[in-house]
Amino acid sequence: MKRCGYQRFLRRRWPKLTAVVHTRTHLFAAAVVTDGPSQDSPQLPEAMRQAARHLRPQRLLADKGYDAEHNHVLCRQELGVRSTVIPLNRRRAGRKWPCTRYRRQMKRCFPKHKYRQRVQAESAFSRFKRRLGSALTTRSHAAPQREIHGRVLTHNLMILQFCA
Repeated sequence: MKRCGYQRFLRRRWPKLTAVVHTRTHLFAAAVVTDGPSQDSPQLPEAMRQAARHLRPQRLLADKGYDAEHNHVLCRQELGVRSTVIPLNRRRAGRKWPCTRYRRQMKRCFPKHKYRQRVQAESAFSRFKRRLGSALTTRSHAAPQREIHGRVLTHNLMILQFCA
């Protein structure tokens, strides 16, 4: 029995948005659009560099998908972010302590009260999808990226218009 439809479903790709959100205003400071499914961690450097061009982030709050020492080093040493709060993504069940500096710091003393502000980023994504929709209308390969960037710009303009 041939299962071509199932095989085609497994190879399906979709646009994926990685954004840096200002937690007080819900403005998107940076947006990187890639094809999914894929890991989250490789998109963080480009997004943080975009955000650092527009503002000076004091703290990075990210989920487990962005847990990598190179992300901590980039944010703290290159971009001047004071603290990075990324929960540890357990890689091996046998090792109790991470080998690298910033990941060990997260294991030793994770600031839960600061990490709770990450819910504001989730709220911004919810607001984004609620107001502008989650389904894309374009079908070609490059057009979804343009549409997502247009929606991010529209989202920011809507917030700025409401504040003015």
